Amino acid sequence: MKKVKVYIERADDGSYSAYMPDDEGLDYGVNGAGMTATEALEDFHAAYEGMREFYADAGKTFEEVDFSFSYDIASFLAYYSKRLSLAGLERITGVSQSQLSHYMNGYRHPSAKTVRRIESALHEFAKDLQQVKFIM
Repeated sequence: MKKVKVYIERADDGSYSAYMPDDEGLDYGVNGAGMTATEALEDFHAAYEGMREFYADAGKTFEEVDFSFSYDIASFLAYYSKRLSLAGLERITGVSQSQLSHYMNGYRHPSAKTVRRIESALHEFAKDLQQVKFIM
């Protein structure tokens, strides 16, 4: 099954969008929007299901795809804030809680170097978690 990029971004007005870029080579596109990153992703998935139903009703073949989600920093922090605290992210990334909060709320935007630093630290943390085994 084809893997399709989906970008999740926070707009300047504080709303969020989830969308597929135009260069995915599909006969359709899907977008979602909301006041939170979660709402935007839920709207995106609902729009995808709606597109599938539209194609079925029209008797057309619908190309099913898997999604690969890419977040801007604000959207990532907002979406995962219920799972990862800013204090925990500070320990993982080395970026202060206050700075992360500014990024999440749109008061500041991280440099490309800081984005790479956060992404790299999260990937290393994920590798550590993949090695966890519990004794039963």
